[in-house]
Amino acid sequence: MEKRNLTLLTDLYELTMMQGYFDKGQNETVIFDMFYRSNPCDGGYAICAGLEQVIEYIKNLNFTYEDIDYLRSLNIFSEGFLNYLSGFHFTGDIYGIPEGSVIFPKEPLVKVIAPIMEAQLVETAILNIINHQSLIATKTSRVVFAANGDGIMEFGLRRAQGPDAGIYGARAAMIGGCVGTSNVLAGQAFDVPVSGTHAHSWIMSFKDEYTAFKHYSDIYPNNCILLVDTYDTLKSGVPNAIRVFQEMKNAGITLSRYGIRLDSGDLAYLSKEARKLLDLAGFEDAIISASNDLDEYLLHDLKMQDAKITSWGVGTNLITSKDCPSFGGVYKLAAIQNEAGDFVPKIKISENSTKITNPGNKTIYRIYEKESGKIKADLITFADETFDESEDLLLFDPVDTWKKTTLPGNSYYMRELLLPVFIKGECVYHSPSVMEIAKYCEEEKNTLWDETKRLFYPHQIYVDLSSKLWKVKQDLLNKLS
Repeated sequence: MEKRNLTLLTDLYELTMMQGYFDKGQNETVIFDMFYRSNPCDGGYAICAGLEQVIEYIKNLNFTYEDIDYLRSLNIFSEGFLNYLSGFHFTGDIYGIPEGSVIFPKEPLVKVIAPIMEAQLVETAILNIINHQSLIATKTSRVVFAANGDGIMEFGLRRAQGPDAGIYGARAAMIGGCVGTSNVLAGQAFDVPVSGTHAHSWIMSFKDEYTAFKHYSDIYPNNCILLVDTYDTLKSGVPNAIRVFQEMKNAGITLSRYGIRLDSGDLAYLSKEARKLLDLAGFEDAIISASNDLDEYLLHDLKMQDAKITSWGVGTNLITSKDCPSFGGVYKLAAIQNEAGDFVPKIKISENSTKITNPGNKTIYRIYEKESGKIKADLITFADETFDESEDLLLFDPVDTWKKTTLPGNSYYMRELLLPVFIKGECVYHSPSVMEIAKYCEEEKNTLWDETKRLFYPHQIYVDLSSKLWKVKQDLLNKLS
């Protein structure tokens, strides 16, 4: 994709706060955490996506002459502050969880360490990018799980909320597990597979259904998927498709990828009846694909009904995450650096316990059971804490502290999740290709227990605090209450 300057992709109050800091001469280094509070769709996990676009945004962060002129026209910013903005560039550090990673609530997905004016400005864009792509990648992962090994095509461009949502939604869908997209621009931009067949209008533009199928097979003999529900699926569509397949076979054409697509009606019944007709005609390897307002719940039910569908096109409900249209990520101040160079933890308090933040300069360790390689828990700690995997590890619920377990030494191993992305304003992270991220995502999902991946009432992975972090949090709560 062509690089864009998104510097003004921010809420006005970020700039008004920046002018306030500027006027007070206040630009100390701070830490902000971007995290989310609950898994989308009542699931057991989420998938992190969008980091590459955050990197592009930070790299291109600067106010153009046109930007400054526009801000001046608002008549709310001083010339001194506008002069500061005209030379603005990001000088801080950013740490992030790699794209495709399995993630859980409350843990920082992105950590920004920067002068407060810089850290404040980047809030909105980081949230916009990570929230959107993580939502679609998570939704896709659920759809892919429901398909139980069948291929999922992303077909949602025409229903996405605008071009950007369609393009970057397709990117996120590929990360989440789709095998391809109908979105040609996304295919070009991210080097991912594109696929598609034809619409009902193709059939209707010919004198009859057979003629439409015949012309299509002449053009695309090696990828001949015929849409069979324009007039009557079982009485017309499937018989005409079989007629064309037989003619291709008689002509000596190798039927490498061929079959039918269903886009309406009772997909379970129609697919089973169509399978009988295809098999009876000797086309046992013909693909039966389906679309038509699919989501993970409908796929789950169709699988339960033994629908004879092995390839699925999922559009509206995936690209919009229709039943859960927002990810809910937030960006909160966690620490301020004092004159001695130490980070002083900060906390936000709320009557809603889920909105109380975790203070300080933190990192995340993922804890795996050594025997199975599955995730036991995530542990949020201070960034300078170290652990010895040969020693017993105590884990406890940060709220219901009586819920605790001890992992014996050498029965587990740990991996730090947050990686450096920018250091002193310079990018130190190389983003993998989308297909490499998708492969990594599949590996990540294999570390989840089956109970966490299920669609209904999944088991929740524990996200715990280290004893040291928990004590600092309690001291701050007691001090401020």
